[in-house]
Amino acid sequence: MGNMQDNVKIDLTNINSERGSSGFPGRWIGGISLILGPILLLIGVLLRIRFHFFFPEQLIAYQEHPQLMFWSFSAYNAGILLLWPAVLTVIRSIHKTRPGWATWGGCFVIFGLFARTFHAGVDHLSFQLVRIQGLDSAINAVAESYGAYHIFSMLNLAILLGWVVLAIGAYLSNTLNLVSAIALALMSSLPLGVLKGTTVFSVVAVAGLCLAFIPHGVKVLRDGPKPALRNVLFTVILSILLVYVFYFFGQAG
Repeated sequence: MGNMQDNVKIDLTNINSERGSSGFPGRWIGGISLILGPILLLIGVLLRIRFHFFFPEQLIAYQEHPQLMFWSFSAYNAGILLLWPAVLTVIRSIHKTRPGWATWGGCFVIFGLFARTFHAGVDHLSFQLVRIQGLDSAINAVAESYGAYHIFSMLNLAILLGWVVLAIGAYLSNTLNLVSAIALALMSSLPLGVLKGTTVFSVVAVAGLCLAFIPHGVKVLRDGPKPALRNVLFTVILSILLVYVFYFFGQAG
C-alpha cells in the first residue's frame, strides 16, 4: 500500500513538472508573439521611412498623411506590446542555465518596453494637438516640453543596454546562435524617445530583431504536439470575438 502511494506521488510530480515546463505565457502565445511582434515593428518603421527623423517633420507628416502615420505608429506600438510575451519566452529559456543573465537582461528589456509605451502616449497626444490646435501650435508645445523630466527617463539606459545583456545571455545559454544573438543586440540601436522617425539604425535594429526572434518563434511553436483542429477553431473564433468586444469597450471610453 505504501509503495503504491509513493508511485502515485512520483507520477503526479512528473505530470506537474511536464505541465509547468512550458510556463507562462505558454508555447502558443510566446511563439506567435516572437513572430508577429518583430513583423509589426518592421511595418511601422518602414511606413514612415520617407519622412525626416526629427519631431517637427513627424508632425508635418501627420498633418499631410494622417492615415499613413496613424497606421505606422499603430503597427509599431502593437509590435512593442507583443514583445513582452516574446521576450518573456526567451527569458524562460535563458533562465534554465543562465539565470543571472536572464534576470538582468529580461528586467532591462521589459522595463524599456514600458518606457516605449509611455513615449507612444506622448506621440498620440502630439498628433491630436496637430488635429485640434494646428501644426504650429503642436510644434511649439512639443518643442517647449521636449526634455521635460519624467520618471521613465530613468529607463533610457535600460532600453539601450537591455537588448545587449539579453543577447549575451541568449548566446551563453544556447537559446540563440552567435549570428542571431548579434542580430538581437542590434535592437540597442533603435532610436528612443518621443516622435522618432525612421533612420538607417531603425531598419537595421528591427531587421536584426526579425532575424533573431522569428526563427526562434517558429522553433517554439514546433516544440510540442499539434493542437486539435477543434481547439484551434475555438481559439481563433474566441480571439476574434474578444478583439471586437475590446475594441467597442475601448471606444465607449
